[in-house]
Amino acid sequence: MAEKARNFTHLHLHTEYSLLDGACRIEGLMQRVKALGQTAVAITDHGVMYGCVDFYKAAKKAGVKPIIGCEVYVATRTRFDKVNRIDGSNHLVLLCKNETGYKNLIKMVSAGFTEGFYNKPRVDHELLEEYHEGLICLSACLAGEIPQALLAGDYEKAKNLARYYEDLFGKGNYYIEIQDHRLDEQRTVLPLLVRLSRETGIPLVATNDAHYLEKEDSRMQHILICIQTNKTVNDDDVLEFGTDEFYVKSTDEMYELFSAWPEACENTNRIAEMCSFDFEFGVTKLPYFVAPDGMDNKEYFVKLCRDGLLRRYGADVPEDIRARLDYEISIIDRMGYINYYLIVFDFINYAKSQGIPVGPGRGSGAGSLAAYCVGITNIDPIKYNLLFERFLNPERVSMPDFDIDFCYERRQEVIDYVIRKYGADHVAQIVTFGTMAARAAIRDVGRVLDMPYGTVDGIAKLVPMEPKMTLTKALSISRELKARYDADPQVKELIDMSLKLEGMPRHASTHAAGVVITREAADEYVPLATNDGNPVTQFTMTTIEELGLLKMDFLGLRTLTVIDDAEKMIRKREPGFSMDAVPYDDQRVYAMLNAGETEGVFQMESGGMTQAVMGLQSKSLEDIIAIISLYRPGPMESIPTYIANRHNPGNVKYKTPQLEHILDVTNGCIVYQEQVMQICRELAGFSYGQADLVRRAMSKKKHDVMEKERQHFVHGNTEPGHECAGCVANGISETVANAIFDDMSSFASYAFNKAHAAAYAVVAYQTAYLKRHYPREFMAALLTSVLDNTGKVIEYTAECQRMGIRVLPPDINASDAGFTVEGKDIRFGLLALKNVGRNLIATVVRERSGTPYRSLYDFCKRLHGTEINRRAVESMIKSGAFDNLEAKRRSMMDGVEGILKSVESEARRNLDGQIDLFGALDGEQESGRNVYKLPDSGEEYPYDILLQMEKEVSGLYLSGHPLDHYRPVIEKVSTCRISELVGENAHAYDEQNVTLVCTVVRTKTINTKAGGMMAFITVEDLSGSMEVLAFPKVLLAASEAVHDNAVVVIKGRVSYKEDEPSKLIADSIVDVERYEPDKIKTDIKSTKNGLWLKLSSMRSESFEETKNLLQIFEGNFPVYMYFEDTKQSAVSRADNHCRCTSGNYIASHKSNIAVIGDAFFLCTYLRCLFHRFAFTC
Repeated sequence: MAEKARNFTHLHLHTEYSLLDGACRIEGLMQRVKALGQTAVAITDHGVMYGCVDFYKAAKKAGVKPIIGCEVYVATRTRFDKVNRIDGSNHLVLLCKNETGYKNLIKMVSAGFTEGFYNKPRVDHELLEEYHEGLICLSACLAGEIPQALLAGDYEKAKNLARYYEDLFGKGNYYIEIQDHRLDEQRTVLPLLVRLSRETGIPLVATNDAHYLEKEDSRMQHILICIQTNKTVNDDDVLEFGTDEFYVKSTDEMYELFSAWPEACENTNRIAEMCSFDFEFGVTKLPYFVAPDGMDNKEYFVKLCRDGLLRRYGADVPEDIRARLDYEISIIDRMGYINYYLIVFDFINYAKSQGIPVGPGRGSGAGSLAAYCVGITNIDPIKYNLLFERFLNPERVSMPDFDIDFCYERRQEVIDYVIRKYGADHVAQIVTFGTMAARAAIRDVGRVLDMPYGTVDGIAKLVPMEPKMTLTKALSISRELKARYDADPQVKELIDMSLKLEGMPRHASTHAAGVVITREAADEYVPLATNDGNPVTQFTMTTIEELGLLKMDFLGLRTLTVIDDAEKMIRKREPGFSMDAVPYDDQRVYAMLNAGETEGVFQMESGGMTQAVMGLQSKSLEDIIAIISLYRPGPMESIPTYIANRHNPGNVKYKTPQLEHILDVTNGCIVYQEQVMQICRELAGFSYGQADLVRRAMSKKKHDVMEKERQHFVHGNTEPGHECAGCVANGISETVANAIFDDMSSFASYAFNKAHAAAYAVVAYQTAYLKRHYPREFMAALLTSVLDNTGKVIEYTAECQRMGIRVLPPDINASDAGFTVEGKDIRFGLLALKNVGRNLIATVVRERSGTPYRSLYDFCKRLHGTEINRRAVESMIKSGAFDNLEAKRRSMMDGVEGILKSVESEARRNLDGQIDLFGALDGEQESGRNVYKLPDSGEEYPYDILLQMEKEVSGLYLSGHPLDHYRPVIEKVSTCRISELVGENAHAYDEQNVTLVCTVVRTKTINTKAGGMMAFITVEDLSGSMEVLAFPKVLLAASEAVHDNAVVVIKGRVSYKEDEPSKLIADSIVDVERYEPDKIKTDIKSTKNGLWLKLSSMRSESFEETKNLLQIFEGNFPVYMYFEDTKQSAVSRADNHCRCTSGNYIASHKSNIAVIGDAFFLCTYLRCLFHRFAFTC
């Protein structure tokens, strides 16, 4: 008789969601399990259930039975006991038998965070006793309670614990776990565990505590632990597993390992058979909403819609708009989303009632007329031809998704309202995971391997800075990286290990905006963790949606606060002003944008976007909508065509006349997803629901679906419920129909959601309108919004200067908390000053409302007994806030202590009743004590010291700038601005040599290992600030030049890292007065005037994109391109050709380059795409 085939199930396994303590990547795990012929596998991550749904879906897809579980930490006493060195935890493995077990497990895991967290999330016996039902329990590894008791020599304690757990979970639901990784402690414990099983009758179960997939992956696990513990492989105290046996072993390996106890292996299969839990996807679990006055929810929703329709469109509503609303209501009702609309309406209505600014819309939700009528959105979907089905498709059941922008300062108030309304236990934020991207993985692994920082940094920087870049892709396109990989074994080890870790979750954090609202308590549906004391789901946003839970994005948008603040300031002189009443066809606003004056305008500030608007010469909001949609990787290629068609409408050719009214608004180009849907509907007769399915298939490149839909598009479909005529039946030839479908397919993956672009175009226009018509109020509000960002304050202050608006320093009788308008100027706010809080500022403003402060003494006396203190007064003095009341800051600084003591003494005398009755009656005492003579401290501080004081307390130079006298020098000497080196395109400057004229703000010196001294120098120019590293040799040569407020010329190399601001590695630092440019090596690659680019190859995507981008700009500024593979260079000129300076390659294309005045924008635009280049302008 044939021997029965053996099977084994791994029941103790750690995936990558054990966060740097597990290397069983889920996709690879399923392949491994299948390859081993095993039919089931469990997930038991440490204390968390982050990966359970991903694990479940991958297992189902692979045909493997998933077992959901967790290796929990059990508190040594109770979960509430948290005493250092007394309260720790032991391990325990819990597996879900059924839905009851799952619900109990997520309750316990959640409580481990919300109640028991102490270094780790801990449960305790009380929780186990309350939530044990539906669970199978294993005694765990060496860190379990029973093995620990045995190691301590307390067999009776171990025996009592085993009986306790068996009694708790029930016979057949508790197992004594045995493992053998060739560890001495396991060899000690193993026979005792077997004895315990025999004496108690509790069955054994064999596990392998798998942390990685295959034996050779033990090195990978070791490196992960080093990353987690911030160690290197060469450290003496690094945590190690001791052996390389913690992998997913085969069935034969496990049976051989435990040949003396084969039943321990067989029991793994019995447990797997007992476990049967499935997640429920796609079933909506919306919270309950109670309509007011006992109304039915549908009745209430319909009333809100009808009332809103009249409010939006007046009494005489066109019939087609009424029909559209009726249609939407019927779909919303049929799909069960009336409650959803009401929940969103309710908290938006609350925000508006509290004066909290709310955005006009975001995402596809702006396409819903019902949402517009009830006030969820504020952009007319009819006017801008936005489609409801793009938001809610009746032919595709999926949760709708309203993302809402709120004022960033008051967003939390809306979340707090939701918490109050639905209950704190029904609302949680949502987890997100930081993963190891390509460069980050190299840096992490390089540090752990103890490789020199410079070597690792150099390798990391060979990975191109492009979206979705992977190491595999980088090796295929970066020749230098591939060459180093092939030639250097150490680099090969670095890259190979980084490839294994790339994409793994590194840490858990909280999603910036996501909030889940549940019908029952949140931990009835999902496990919770905590972050800063706030509950956070352990499942990500997409998983939350798949489980049918209501996820909302409460986004904080700074621009809404800016608009609201500006509006309030404008109303002080124009009481009737309202942003709701501004016209969207004001040509003066578009003229301002077309002139490139976009600083501070929402979505329009970047150099490339500015240049695109200038090239387009916008005339309407539709133009702004289109530019916002096109200015992204991919569709950016259409900008030249779009602009050319705009200026030459006669050149626009449509493949069929039916396309004209769909594409005329975008100059013959397909720009929006909604246009793809309209083409399918109007040319082929698709329903909008069917058209949306086609759009989705195209955007996700589902080729099988696309080919099927191509046939329907061209020839029609007779399938019941999906009928459509097709293009041929509508008089369009098969050839033309296929060509149109090809056009849609090629652009659909890039096409933008017009509803989202339209909503953001409204906000962009509003900021532009304010800047054009109310520049002082707008810039004051803008400056207030960036008070915590010194670089932006510098940038916007410079813009004020360009606009002819003075930014005045603080004044104790004029300044408010933020920036305010004062006549034709803007006054600096007090909130930017150190040691000066909002409450104190409110008191200062309230106290002066009747009578201005007359002196420093008067100020201190009137504010005595409030939050005033010496540090606050000194900050105000240093900022210049009292300069209009007293003659010298030196005298004020010398006298402030005496003033405060005098005020305090006088207050005490008054309390004691020691008042000169006759003096008080004739007013002498009052007037005498208000005249406090400041000490005569001699000359005022030097100008540079005054500026330094201002910088100290505000982070800014307020009454001037050390560089004011050096503006001509900056123009001649500086090769770029600091704002470029630290801005959004900073990566483009990586490894570039630059020259800066800047001022030294502060210097920090440290001793190097070699005994020298190096410095970290914070410098600032007129655009921003950054850190400069001066190594010993450079610092020694520059010792006299480097001091606070010094103006210097620094030459150096830019060093960019993804996770921190760029730094400048100084080659030389020279006092500006001693700078002799002829004696210092030039940074310019060539004497040729132009822009230099270094590209990998003429065949590269970068070259093609360069050619395309150059078509957008017009002028006669040459661009030189150097190709690394052939060592050739090419020049792009205004004669429409790109000529190689060596070799005979000629690429003919139109390339009218930017004029010198616009070269900065071209540089900025191109820096988005290229890893490294040298340039001259």
